[in-house]
Amino acid sequence: MTESRSEQRRVTISDPQVMRALAHPARMAIMEHLSTLEGGATATECAEIGGLSPSATSYHLRELAKFGLIEEAPSRGDARERVWRAFSPSYSVEGGQDADSETRAAELALVDAHLARDTQRVRDWIRRAPDEPREWYTAAWFSDTLLLLTAEELTGLNNAIQELLDPYRRRLRTSPPEGARSVAVQYRTLPLD
Repeated sequence: MTESRSEQRRVTISDPQVMRALAHPARMAIMEHLSTLEGGATATECAEIGGLSPSATSYHLRELAKFGLIEEAPSRGDARERVWRAFSPSYSVEGGQDADSETRAAELALVDAHLARDTQRVRDWIRRAPDEPREWYTAAWFSDTLLLLTAEELTGLNNAIQELLDPYRRRLRTSPPEGARSVAVQYRTLPLD
């Protein structure tokens, strides 16, 4: 799968069944992992990421495939090995303002699962931060800033932030400098009133 093919295949999720299927912590971890790999991974390789056995991970992989979120990748040479890859490196969820109650509930469950994961990442960082190298300790940043914007300005700000992040996306960065680490960026812009 080439990068241009991946980027053209962004998945938009509007089906509540797919949202519920994805709202599982192990599946989110597997999806995130596969979305960063060009060649895909096996159930055994994904098991470490999802914190499950290879057989349990195989079940979750098949479920993700059933909903079109992942697909089988070309074998690495051993025909017995089943390699999976993300159908797309990114997806968006669109329950929409006019969604029915089932879709809204599924969207909320998926958002709650993402927020729980993001919160756990922050907690994990805070616990280990004193043992991190000083340059990483000082480079980490938490910020909560209130802005006063129009909807048009907010759209422009969001687009500008995405443009800033694009060159550093793990999947697309083929030759990162020595010492580069995976960094989670949680970015949200939500009207308050």
